[in-house]
Amino acid sequence: MTTPNVLDELEWRGLVAHSTDRDALRAALGEGSVRFYVGFDPTAPSLHMGNLVQLVTARRLQDAGHTPYILVGGATGMIGDPRDSGERTLNSLDTVKEWTERVRQQVSRFVSFEGPNAATTVNNYDWTASLSTIDFLRDIGKHFPVNRMLARDTVKRRLESGISYTEFSYVLLQSMDYLNLFREHGVVLQFGGSDQWGNITGGAELVRRVEGAHAYGFATPLITKSDGTKYGKTEGGALWLDAEMLSPYAFHQFWLNVEDEKVGELLRIFTFLPREEIEDLEQQTAEKPFLRAGQKRLADEVTALVHGAEEVEHAKAAAAALFGGGDLSTIKPDTLASALREAGGTTLPAGPLPGILDLLVAAGLAKSKGEARRTVTEGGAYLNNVRVEDTELQPTEADLVAGSWLVLRRGKKNFAGVELT
Repeated sequence: MTTPNVLDELEWRGLVAHSTDRDALRAALGEGSVRFYVGFDPTAPSLHMGNLVQLVTARRLQDAGHTPYILVGGATGMIGDPRDSGERTLNSLDTVKEWTERVRQQVSRFVSFEGPNAATTVNNYDWTASLSTIDFLRDIGKHFPVNRMLARDTVKRRLESGISYTEFSYVLLQSMDYLNLFREHGVVLQFGGSDQWGNITGGAELVRRVEGAHAYGFATPLITKSDGTKYGKTEGGALWLDAEMLSPYAFHQFWLNVEDEKVGELLRIFTFLPREEIEDLEQQTAEKPFLRAGQKRLADEVTALVHGAEEVEHAKAAAAALFGGGDLSTIKPDTLASALREAGGTTLPAGPLPGILDLLVAAGLAKSKGEARRTVTEGGAYLNNVRVEDTELQPTEADLVAGSWLVLRRGKKNFAGVELT
């Protein structure tokens, strides 16, 4: 059974930046189960925070009774959508195939493939690879006036520096996806990020021109920090969804550290908490920001969504232990190792370990041995959460945790890891 006001829900959550005829779209979403699609190009081995906006939006539409088609761009990923920063490096067919499968597995975790509105995954390579150039130009290209293609924002910004015909023609390929899904599966709605708006409207227009049918589209907004810069970056790079590229601990820490001003917005976009609870967390954040109630709930909810509830508990336990609130030996070794690397761990070659003063300097917790000595004598130095009382302490391999680490801490908040390699 559909939810008539799902568009209103998406709007309240800040998920609709642009749309085609909004009244018609709202009516369509209220009349029955609409078949919709959202696409992901495998231009990297993993999806990231920006893609997560689309995944949770697909989930909301499915929960409201609509039917998702999740497209993985095995063909469009060979080209890549034009971007402001310049021409993309084209990846090999084997690389794109490998990344396509990885992305397919990732997206499959966010929607249900069972029930009356079960999701379907599709790959646009299946209907693009055998298409001849002549057929493509006759059947698709003739419907795209060049003057309108030149008017697209990204194309206009790239004209001075140069844009290849390959990237210039990307809109034709994505629009052809919409036409094919309309013909083969009855898909009448496409959504994506706001940077895809020109491609979305191009597809809807192609369906209208070729089939004389009405097709819908909307775009989600770009998620930015309070200063207007793009979100989705950690110290190590993009906020990847793949645990091998960004650990669940680091992922959890990212959400814990978002600005107070953005907590409400991010709770609405990325979590499935009800409106009343989100508004309560916003109020708590405004009145008692030092408690970080909104950030804690945000981090737990999004990490559980992407990595599972068990990884949330591992991440919280590791953070508590590193700040002296738990037993380091009970922490999962890979979680502890990733947390220490995130903190800027130091590596030492295998062999006899340096004394505690040299370790504090090597880990960056003291600028000199003299400062390290004072830290120890003042009671502020810890090894594996045990206060160091002897400036001549000589750690041994028996002190290693998680197989190869020493955990050093200065005071309550400054910790670092030393890894024996």
